[in-house]
Amino acid sequence: MARRLSPMGPEFVTSAPVRLVFAREVSAPPAAVYRALAEDVEGWPSWFRAVTLCRPTGGGTGREVKLIGGTRFAETIVAAEPDERYAYRVDETNAPGLRALVEEWRLTASGSGTRVQWTFAADGSAPIRLVLKAARPGMGQAFRDAVKTLDKRLAASRTEH
Repeated sequence: MARRLSPMGPEFVTSAPVRLVFAREVSAPPAAVYRALAEDVEGWPSWFRAVTLCRPTGGGTGREVKLIGGTRFAETIVAAEPDERYAYRVDETNAPGLRALVEEWRLTASGSGTRVQWTFAADGSAPIRLVLKAARPGMGQAFRDAVKTLDKRLAASRTEH
């Protein structure tokens, strides 16, 4: 059964009780990374292994996401700044214990590429906070793998054009 979460805004990424922040440099330019994040929503499963389904909803104002293991999210886009920032909050999920969840992707030009920073900002029951903090290494690895795969995918598309 879907559970409604608190409707937090993008500022939650700086004030959440649990903040997991990961960053990695990629060779793709910010515009290409932003397009993959915000415009090619249905392409997420091809580069983020934990994501099995990602599709736009509400005419592009939201997303439906499914993860390996069956976790589902109904999300609302809370920030879409081309080539700089893409953020969404979870409105409904089947994950127990969560009260609020916002994810933000920040893009910063770095040489000829991009510094990609992902912030996972959450609130929940005491047990879920502990679980999320303990999951930091695994989430970090998932992020690094995803961004590396995305960079390879974007490089391949650049050479095809």
